[in-house]
Amino acid sequence: MKPSLKDNDNLLFNWFCTGLKYFLLALLGLGIAFVVSHTLGANAIVGMLLSASLRSWVAKIAIFLICLFAIAMMVESWG
Repeated sequence: MKPSLKDNDNLLFNWFCTGLKYFLLALLGLGIAFVVSHTLGANAIVGMLLSASLRSWVAKIAIFLICLFAIAMMVESWG
């Protein structure tokens, strides 16, 4: 028996979901690396994880994902 729901998801929304999944996995990995390196006393790695350049990249990616989500919702509501 086939389900009655159609699978016509928005392509932009699929990109957003995939991007959000990998973004959150990357944040989880950075968090684990921070905790482990801080626990083991690797101050050089802790300094790299707390650097301003890494924060700016994370912020840029988060803003990009938010904009992609907004565009996907506008396209979805339009059609």
